[in-house]
Amino acid sequence: MARYHVLHETFYDYGGAVSLSQQMLHLSPRAFEWQKTLRHELVIDPEPSWHRSGEDAFGNPVDWFACYQPHDSLHVRSEMELEVLPRGRIDLSESLPWDALVKRLTYHGNTAPLPDDLAAKRFLFESPNVRVKNELREYASCCFPAGRPVLEGVQALMEKIFDEFTFDPEATTVSTPVLEVLAKKRGVCQDYAHFMIAALRAMGLPARYMSGYLLTHPPPGKPRMIGADASHAWISVYAPETALGWVEFDPTNNLRPDTEHITIGWGRDFSDISPLRGIILGGAAHEPRVEVTVTPFEGAVQE
Repeated sequence: MARYHVLHETFYDYGGAVSLSQQMLHLSPRAFEWQKTLRHELVIDPEPSWHRSGEDAFGNPVDWFACYQPHDSLHVRSEMELEVLPRGRIDLSESLPWDALVKRLTYHGNTAPLPDDLAAKRFLFESPNVRVKNELREYASCCFPAGRPVLEGVQALMEKIFDEFTFDPEATTVSTPVLEVLAKKRGVCQDYAHFMIAALRAMGLPARYMSGYLLTHPPPGKPRMIGADASHAWISVYAPETALGWVEFDPTNNLRPDTEHITIGWGRDFSDISPLRGIILGGAAHEPRVEVTVTPFEGAVQE
């Protein structure tokens, strides 16, 4: 297993007084079979007028808060310690044929769907940042010949995207459509994830957006820079009758996530799991400043 300390700080300088702020946060790590939260602390400045914690529609931890007093800045600090376990090895060739899975997920009026299949279907359709278009199916179809195991096809699609796309922080914005990403073949991890999800859904396969952090490695001999990391995005695909049920892929890095990926949560796309989202009254033009530091504990076992 691996053990980490993560510090995620968001700073807003509004350039003027804000009379009301209401925010929703996805900054608390999700607990599940291969991730355990040892400690989590959330600090909000100014102190909110009210603050409530709960879960969203996908079971992710979420915080809501509001500031009713005038303020000209906002600082949200999320600090956590976690243990991350290996996902477990899986033979991609033993997954269901992709076309058999598509047929199984197709609506049949005389047969009730299996509970896990029904839950997976919410990740099968279009969502605010993911379109399902013929162009995307055409792009992915060469990876899914008839009868190919679904996870082998997904692996091939990930490799195709990695080989043909270029990581470019200047090429896109948060709202860049997936068809524009296809045309440019450039973007950041969020674009890679949205595009791969869109291609899989176009093939009839449920795929969800994974949000969290990735351990980065400084150059040899260089110290780890404070605040130099960032939030990361990858995907998972529904693979029933495998040990994991949902299997993760990281198209930005062309690998299957394991102990160096830390999960905050998942949704249909980025809009479901945005770290901080809300509304304000007042203020002037502003951009948030985000600093993320992921630090492995000394002595933790990295597998």
